[in-house]
Amino acid sequence: MNLKLSKVLVTGGAGFIGSHLVDRLMVDEKNVTVFDNLSNGSLKNLERWLGNERFRFIKGDLKNPNDVEKAVEGIELVLHLAANPEVRVGETNPSIHFQENLMATFNLLEAMRRCASAKTFVFASTSTVYGEAEVIPTPEDYGPSIPISTYGASKLGCEAIASSYAHTFGLHTLILRVANVVGSRATHGVIIDFIKKLEINPRRLEILGDGTQKKSFLHIEDCINAILHVTYQFLEEGKKVDVYNVGSVDQIEVKRIAEIVAEEMGLRDVEFIFAGGVEGGRGWLGDVKIMHLSVEKLLKTGWKPRYSSEESVRLAVQTLLKENETV
Repeated sequence: MNLKLSKVLVTGGAGFIGSHLVDRLMVDEKNVTVFDNLSNGSLKNLERWLGNERFRFIKGDLKNPNDVEKAVEGIELVLHLAANPEVRVGETNPSIHFQENLMATFNLLEAMRRCASAKTFVFASTSTVYGEAEVIPTPEDYGPSIPISTYGASKLGCEAIASSYAHTFGLHTLILRVANVVGSRATHGVIIDFIKKLEINPRRLEILGDGTQKKSFLHIEDCINAILHVTYQFLEEGKKVDVYNVGSVDQIEVKRIAEIVAEEMGLRDVEFIFAGGVEGGRGWLGDVKIMHLSVEKLLKTGWKPRYSSEESVRLAVQTLLKENETV
C-alpha cells in the first residue's frame, strides 16, 4: 500500500466484514477511523483497538451529512462497507435500501468531493448487481446488469454514482463486487439461519426454496486478503475507476450447506423440509438462485483464495458454533 495514504476511514467498520478489515489495517499500522451507527455492528468487534492512539471510533449516521463531513476530515482513503445487508428486507420495505445504501453513499461522496485529502474511494458492492446472469461464471464486463432485488439495484446505483464522481470530481474509485462472505462475527445469512433453527428444533430444518440454489461462498480471511490486495494495487496504478469481482472459484448448493451445519452440530437424521420458495425454487423474491462470479481478473493480480466454497462454509460453521458457546 502507498504508505503516504495512512489515514483510512472504514464505514461500517464495527460490522462483520468491516471489523475484520479494521483488524488488518491496524496490524498494518494505519491510522484508522471507524464510522458506524451500530445498527448491525458492535463495538465488541473493535474492543482490542479501543484506546489505541491510531484508532478512532465515531458513532454516526451516513444519512446525516454533518456527521459524514466530520468523519472524512483529514482522511486519505475511504473504504465504504456500511450498508443494510439484508436482501430480503426489500420485499417489505424497499425504501431502506435506497436510504441506507444510495443516499448514504451519495452523502459520503459529497463529503469526499469537498474534502481536500479524501480522494480514493473503495466501494464494497455485491454479486447481486448482475441479477440473473446468463453467463456463469459472470465476469466484470457482463451486461446489461439487471438486478432482481432492491438491494442489488441500490448497490448498482451506488456504483454508478461513484463512477460519476470519479470522472467529474477527480476521485479514484475502486468497485468490489463481493460474493457471499462467511466466518467469525457474521450476524446474518443462511448459515446463521440454519444454526438458529436447529438449536430450536434439532430434528427438523426448514429450508427456503427447493435447496438447489447454488452460489459461491468466500471465507472472511480470503475476503479481507482480496480487498487489501487489490486496493494496494489500485493505489499503485492510480486508475480513475476499476471493478473487480471478489469471490471463490466454485459453488455450493444450499442443501449441502444444511448438511454441513447438521454435521458440525453433531445431528443425525435431520429432516429437511423444503419450503418450495418462489419463481422456480428460489428462496424469496429477489433471491438470485444461481450465482458464480468469475474471479479470473482478480486471480491474474496474484491473489488466490485459500478455501473452496465448501471449506469456507464448514470453517464458518465451526467458528460460529464456538462463538455461540462463549456468548
